[in-house]
Amino acid sequence: MKLTAAVGERNVAPSTSTALEKTTTTAAALGAVVAPEVSVGAQAESLQSAQAQLASLPDIDAARVAEIKQALARGEISFDPKKLAGLVVRHHGGRGG
Repeated sequence: MKLTAAVGERNVAPSTSTALEKTTTTAAALGAVVAPEVSVGAQAESLQSAQAQLASLPDIDAARVAEIKQALARGEISFDPKKLAGLVVRHHGGRGG
């Protein structure tokens, strides 16, 4: 890449090898500081396993949603929006956003 200066029409070619050398040296130095050895305990491994299993589950249980919709339609369960709103407010402490 060439840059043209406004005064004297000189072409200036930046030195990419010097910048690359500095970046490589800095990265190597940071790597020694940033990547210390870490031992993971049994409890952390168990937590990682549980998180992996949870991540593999769907966000919504479609079968359960269908069951609830059918039960509502049959009148087997009722829905009280005011009660739900009150429970949401109680759970979140009534904090305004």
